[in-house]
Amino acid sequence: MDAERKHLQGEAGLNILAVEQTWNFEGELSDVTEARECAAVFLRGLACVKPQSSPEAHDDVLLAVTELASNAFTYAPGPFSLRLCAVADTVEIALTDTNPTAPKPRFADLTGCGGIGWHLINALAEQTITVPEEEGKTVHAFLPW
Repeated sequence: MDAERKHLQGEAGLNILAVEQTWNFEGELSDVTEARECAAVFLRGLACVKPQSSPEAHDDVLLAVTELASNAFTYAPGPFSLRLCAVADTVEIALTDTNPTAPKPRFADLTGCGGIGWHLINALAEQTITVPEEEGKTVHAFLPW
């Protein structure tokens, strides 16, 4: 019975039955890059056990992670956590930050002052959900894999 419960391990300690990983960040600017790099390692491991369904899937997930982490740094001072979970043909990105305000679309400022990230996330994701937390919120974005 115990042998049946053992799972094949992929890169970064991922296993076939429950492909999920969480990282915690202090909320520094460099954490945006670090979150993207952690997601890239996760996706490489995921690709070993579940190949992506389209050539864009990998980059789409990385872009959504980068935008969510950047929004957390910009609008929610303090720590944030990132959780990636692969279920069936979907990667769930869950980013928890300290700001209780749900994200909303803004007019895009093409001079470089933002307003594009939330539009990008919603264009890439099959669904987004914002869940209030005790001290902040968690934004869930579900992207095809």
